[in-house]
Amino acid sequence: MKSSFNPFEMAQQQFDKAADVLELDQATRELLRNPLREYHFNIPVRMDDGKFRVFRGFRIQHNDSRGPCKGGIRFHPQETVDTVKALSMWMTWKCAVVDIPLGGAKGGVICDPHNLSAREQEAICRGWVRQVARNVGPINDVPAPDVMTNPQHMLWMLDEFETIHGGRYPGFITGKPVGMGGSLGRTEATGYGVVYTLREALKLIGVDIQKTSAAVQGFGNVSQYAVRLYQQLGGKVVCVSSWDQSDQTSYTFRKEEGVDVDALLAITDHFGGIDKAKAAGLGYEVLPGGAWIEQDVDILIPAALENQVTGDNVGKIAPRVKVIAEGANGPVTPEADKVIKQKGIFVIPDFLANAGGVTCSYFEQVQCNMNYYWTQAETLQKLDEKMTAAFHAVAELAKKRKLYMRDAAYVISVSRVAKACRDRGWV
Repeated sequence: MKSSFNPFEMAQQQFDKAADVLELDQATRELLRNPLREYHFNIPVRMDDGKFRVFRGFRIQHNDSRGPCKGGIRFHPQETVDTVKALSMWMTWKCAVVDIPLGGAKGGVICDPHNLSAREQEAICRGWVRQVARNVGPINDVPAPDVMTNPQHMLWMLDEFETIHGGRYPGFITGKPVGMGGSLGRTEATGYGVVYTLREALKLIGVDIQKTSAAVQGFGNVSQYAVRLYQQLGGKVVCVSSWDQSDQTSYTFRKEEGVDVDALLAITDHFGGIDKAKAAGLGYEVLPGGAWIEQDVDILIPAALENQVTGDNVGKIAPRVKVIAEGANGPVTPEADKVIKQKGIFVIPDFLANAGGVTCSYFEQVQCNMNYYWTQAETLQKLDEKMTAAFHAVAELAKKRKLYMRDAAYVISVSRVAKACRDRGWV
């Protein structure tokens, strides 16, 4: 990540633009431009070699005017507080755009799970909860998995929270294993949500999904399920990119006739890293990590980290590209966004495209709180309905007010949150 890139400044720029369109007053701008609360803390852990290490952790609560805060916890060696602040703000807009009664938060720990044993990861999870146990919970802030965290991490956190508070609170955290309060459909929800909105976008611009091809960045949970559903609907994914832990480099794996998700999963570690030697043996071209953006396809799906489509590489996007569906959070910088807008590419902004995860997390919360669980088909049907309705609300406003899709999504989200703050008498 470039040192000059500040994701929180980018999130504030995007908010300022929507605030100008909505003509928000100064107090509302100040309230929504920064998080309500921030928790920064140390997590001391006795490592397997007997020595102690201290990890830095965060929980940022951006806004809870519409309901309890909601947002994932990511483990990443390059985690920064500015990234967590930006993600917490994007979570507020994400919950508002799909109209679920939650606010935005985000958490993180600066660590690399690749280099930690299961016991050390468990100690970090429990230590994180101990630091914020008084400030999170089912009625004020509900965490979830994010980059390099998984259902097992969530269960350790739930167990620690319940131990501290002396009760059973399955609604405290989402993304849990099915059978321990997790929801069927949650694993595929974010990736499927991306494709539900993509399906609607293609209908809107009059393109047959069965005649399209796509290039996808990333091969984690979001990418895997997005690729799977998109190909089930008749599209063809010509490449995915992935981080190779062995040499700390990303690669693009290309196969012109279309990638095989199951074959790639068989040679992928649980962090989404594809074994490049085995991929080559399966007939994949192994290209540099940035090659995904240069492919001659109809659709680009950045589904990895923020700051991936920038002023430096946006010019490499092929003239054929019609749609960019942002599976990741903040993958396109404002500088690149201007170029994409000029090219006339239809953008499904991140906090709309990838809102399937938080929507299904909300469903999990509802099921936990009423202690009654839905079938996978019921959950995915409800998810499809929510995502489709949210997409069309944004698309209709964009058409009505001649706004770029990202700007229309922001206008809807920010106006809903600002109204809740005003109705509560905060501003």
